[in-house]
Amino acid sequence: MEMGREMEEIVRDLREYFKTEKTKSVTWRKNQLTGILDLIHENEDAIFKALHLDLGKHPAEAYRDEVGGVEKSANKSLSCVQKWMAPKKSDIPLLFFPAKGEVFSEPLGVVLIFSSWNFPIMLSLDPLIGAISAGNVVVIKPSEQAPACSEFLANTIPQYLDSNAIKVIEGGSTVCEQLLQQKWDKIFFTGSPSVGSMVMSAAAKNLTPVTLELGGKCPAILDSLPNPSEFKLAVKRIIGGKWGPCSGQACIGIDYLLVEENLSYSLIELLKKIIRRFYGENPAESKVISRIVNKHHFERIRNLLKEPLVAASIVHGGLIDEENLFIEPTILLDPPLDSQIMTEEIFGPLLPIITLNKIQESIEFINAKPKPLAIYAFTKDETFKRKIVSETSSGSVIFNDTLVQFLCDTLPFGGVGQSGFGRYHGKYSFDTFSHEKAVMHRKLFLEIEPRYPPWSRFKLEFLKLAYRLNYFGLLLHMLAFKLGLKKYN
Repeated sequence: MEMGREMEEIVRDLREYFKTEKTKSVTWRKNQLTGILDLIHENEDAIFKALHLDLGKHPAEAYRDEVGGVEKSANKSLSCVQKWMAPKKSDIPLLFFPAKGEVFSEPLGVVLIFSSWNFPIMLSLDPLIGAISAGNVVVIKPSEQAPACSEFLANTIPQYLDSNAIKVIEGGSTVCEQLLQQKWDKIFFTGSPSVGSMVMSAAAKNLTPVTLELGGKCPAILDSLPNPSEFKLAVKRIIGGKWGPCSGQACIGIDYLLVEENLSYSLIELLKKIIRRFYGENPAESKVISRIVNKHHFERIRNLLKEPLVAASIVHGGLIDEENLFIEPTILLDPPLDSQIMTEEIFGPLLPIITLNKIQESIEFINAKPKPLAIYAFTKDETFKRKIVSETSSGSVIFNDTLVQFLCDTLPFGGVGQSGFGRYHGKYSFDTFSHEKAVMHRKLFLEIEPRYPPWSRFKLEFLKLAYRLNYFGLLLHMLAFKLGLKKYN
């Protein structure tokens, strides 16, 4: 009960502060974005330390996937926010002459952001950049499964940002439940589909709009690439897309790989060779692979390998170090399609390879599963590319690379179906946390009104025709009626 009252007070104070309209000014927004840049520049080593404590991330990975992404996003918003805020002119049909229209972006109000543990800095600060660019007040709930990063955010954000408008609340499931009982103007959630459904259910009670960034089993398609150098580059990028981001603990990471059967042997041999080059002969001693976040997730991943037919499909790796929460890069060839590893999101360093007779069958294979957050396809076949785009549904499609769509601010990032809904990054983040209000200005003259007698059937049909042809014809008809030309009454 005490916690509930505390949450109510926090939300009430934020709402009162929002009413002062301080957060709507371009100065306030730019000051907060500058504060985020100062935060990451002045605390880079502390961020690296927290990410290493929580996930074992190497500083290079931490900068690439977290600090660098936040810096890029904040700089983009800082340079564009004034332009984004400006009302946008809208064309008005001649029917409404004289008039003008515009679309005005206004902040939604009090926003709640749930971040995830796998990228605890990036997935807290990147949505925050969008929320404050749009002029909102915000509560951030970092994941308790990344405690060092959660503590860092809670202690550091008040030093750099407006503490009356931006608050960090730490805690576990009880805190989440109390937060969801409050009335919010927007909830932004990054996490699993199961928790996302709970968030959406709670939001529905107050008709609160939500953005859900979830995940799913993101496939990669490897077509035949006769050029050996291109084939090798594709395999390198597949390895980067699988084990590069947080040792596979990423919603946009590759979940499984589809390839023609006649390519499977050469593919596996090349995967092994490049994995050894990237991570050494003994990956457990490598300092560049993240560890599994905690024992719960470690056990979940280990259980995926316990099924006898799944274990028998391992062709590389499989080493498990429980003490250090480490699982080495592991490749499986054609595990049973009804096994857990092929029906649930892996979210770990295991890569199943599924062989097909023809690579075109990959479209049917993908369509038999829930819609993924991303599809990665390595092919030079333009016809096949068009079929993938037109015949599958996913949050995004990336040809001949992996993960890069997350860093491209000019493209929307988000899911579809079970992989989530809503979008953000760049201007899309600003739009996600804004309401686009239609504004129309008319003049107090040239009023058109029908005279007695009322409309005849003929005039009704003429009106329909005028609508179907163009608005100008409709305007002439109404003007004629205004002047009393009632020949057909």
